[in-house]
Parts: sequence; structure tokens; C-alpha cells
Amino acid sequence: MRRVVVEIDEARCDGCGECVPSCAEGAIRMVDGKARLVADALCDGLGACLGECPQGAIRVTEREAAPFDHVAVERHLAGAMRPAPREPAAPPAPRRSLSVVQPPPDAAAGGCPGSRSVDLGPPRSAPTGLAPAAQGQLSHWPVQLSLVSPGAPWLGGADLLLAADCVPFAYADFHRDLLAGRRVLVGCPKLDDLEGYVGKLVAIFRAAGPRSLTVARMEVPCCGGIVTAAREAVRLSGVALPVTEVTVGVGGARLS
Repeated sequence: MRRVVVEIDEARCDGCGECVPSCAEGAIRMVDGKARLVADALCDGLGACLGECPQGAIRVTEREAAPFDHVAVERHLAGAMRPAPREPAAPPAPRRSLSVVQPPPDAAAGGCPGSRSVDLGPPRSAPTGLAPAAQGQLSHWPVQLSLVSPGAPWLGGADLLLAADCVPFAYADFHRDLLAGRRVLVGCPKLDDLEGYVGKLVAIFRAAGPRSLTVARMEVPCCGGIVTAAREAVRLSGVALPVTEVTVGVGGARLS
């Protein structure tokens, strides 16, 4: 099958090993002083390792590859983390399935008040003395992807904006240019559970039937993981959903 997997340029790799701990699946190992992809089946293709290579030797590419195998990952990690013979071996940590996503209970039925779904209505007018550009465009709560329930009523038929956490801080015109008229979901493709994000997005796409999806990322390589996760979720959901990618530079300019 054709899918996205990690590719390592051996000529550019200097053997620093900084990419190894960034791969939660243990798909990258140091072999003869170079970083190597252990097996295609261990790589989820989401690119959490991209921003860890100071030489730019890692990228993701679409090619013929074995399917990502959760069972193989569990076995691989269990073997790599097996303690000394005198110590009992710890069982592998449970992993979240992409195919089964249970929406979190709504806070109205008990839970964190900060995750209660709230439709804030039309954007409120800017306070007196502020320029129109300063008017906030947030129309709902919560916004963090892990807290959003796929059944939230404000998601139905919406134009969605999936934004990397850093985008609103870097892009001064975020509210007027990107958020206006859209329902926003935010997450960090480098620090968060991208596999879990894919599952949540699949559930949202299937339950809400959104009209469109805009993905806003930073220009840094590791931020590409949020685009990969979004496109994978669209594919897995089976929903015909147009996807637009927006890139913001670290200096604050919109690059695409």
C-alpha cells in the first residue's frame, strides 16, 4: 500500500541521535553511527521526529510501505525496554486505537467545567477605542482538540479551522483572517498525542459532517505533523472534505 512514512538521508545524518527519543514507536534506532528506520510497519508517518534533526536529514515521503502495525510496535517496544533478567519485565503501555474513539462525557453530566461545550454566539463588538481588527472571532468553547466532544452541536456542518498552538501567537491577524466564520480546534503536533488527534478528528468528521477544513501550521518542519494527521483523518473517515493548508512564518507573516 502507498502511505506516508519517514525517510532518513544517511548522507546528511551526523549520528547525533537526537531523533531517537522523539519516536514513541521506537521506529528509529542508531545503527553503525547513523539513524535508521527499523521497519516501515513501526512508523506511523506523523513526523514527530522531523523537528529533532539539526541536519535536516529526516522527512516524510509517500511510497509503497507495509501498513502501520500497532501489535508490532508493542512487541518492539516491549523488547527494547525489557529490563535486566533479575528484574520483572514491565508490560507494554496501552495504546489508543485509531478506529475506536469514545467521545468524552459532556461536563453537564459530570466532568471538568472547562471542557463543557458552549456556543458563544456571534462575535462580540470590540471595546470602545479598539480597532475593528481587534474584535475577537471566537464563537465556541472549548477549542483544545482533546477536550472537544465530536457531538458538540456547534460542530455540525461547520467550516473547521485546525490550528497548531503557536499559530495564533505568531500571526497577528489570526482572528480576522483565519478564525472569522470558522470553528477552531487547536493542538500541538510536536508535544501532543497525534495518533489520538487522528482518532478524534475521524470521530468529528463522521459525526458533524463539516463543510470544509483549513489547517494552519507554522513553517517549522515538526509542525507538518498536524497537516499529516488532518489528511489521514479525512482519509480514514471516508468523508469528502476539502482541505486547505495555511503556513505561517516564525516572523509572523502568512506564507501560503
